[in-house]
Amino acid sequence: MSRATNSPASRARRKRVLNKAKGYRGFRSTHYRYAKDAVRKAMTYAFRDRKVRKRLFRRLWTQRINSVTRTLGLSYSRFMEGMKAASIEIDRKVLSDLAITDSAAFAAIVEKAKAALGQKREAAKTAA
Repeated sequence: MSRATNSPASRARRKRVLNKAKGYRGFRSTHYRYAKDAVRKAMTYAFRDRKVRKRLFRRLWTQRINSVTRTLGLSYSRFMEGMKAASIEIDRKVLSDLAITDSAAFAAIVEKAKAALGQKREAAKTAA
């Protein structure tokens, strides 16, 4: 009995890998043997870096919020504590955008956080 190789599926698989490897340099874009390794590595990096990107953006938002809150007389950690005490639930992405585009609104939020911190401090004094 003759050996069946299922060549349409093999060709489709090779073509799919070579299409993903378009734009790579040298043999990595034209030879299946090298392209499959390059594509596998690229997909591994892409998976990892989607998570890294989220991490980097959160760090950027934190830095932006910190720089603006310090000019308004509050550190980042105290500001976030005040936000929690005032029951203001705005995420860092929106806060960062507000700090850049609408400084008056951001200053109002900082003032509310400061007031909530003051009330928290007073409550702690009376309890002690």
